[in-house]
Amino acid sequence: MARKAQKTKIVAFKVEEDLAEFLDKLNNKSDFIRKAILAQFSMACPLCAGSGVVARGIHDHYKPVIAEQNHHPCSRCKTPVVLPLSLEGVSEKDRKRLEQYYHGGPLFCAKCFPEIPACDDCEWHIPHDGIADHFRKAHTH
Repeated sequence: MARKAQKTKIVAFKVEEDLAEFLDKLNNKSDFIRKAILAQFSMACPLCAGSGVVARGIHDHYKPVIAEQNHHPCSRCKTPVVLPLSLEGVSEKDRKRLEQYYHGGPLFCAKCFPEIPACDDCEWHIPHDGIADHFRKAHTH
């Protein structure tokens, strides 16, 4: 049976009184807010639909598929890069480049990553020919 990921951080934000009253009436305020945020960013897991749990049959079916398909080509040289399911246990040397990919940026192999210049604003490594598009998508408010 799949286990839910541990939630270790607390975030707070201010809301209007009527929204606070609405949220206070919910059985699980945190779950509602988490799902709303994921839906806004279209990042809900395609297997569990954001619940954090999948049925045993789905788990058993997709576990070998995920293990077999855990590679993605480097955005520069096309070398297959192994994608761990989480960043737990990933070396500090590899963490930054994998975090970049996990947060929506390009993926580079360990050889190409240091050769690609870093954005001055967010420190993502972006090839020169993609910097204008990166700024339009990531740095316009």
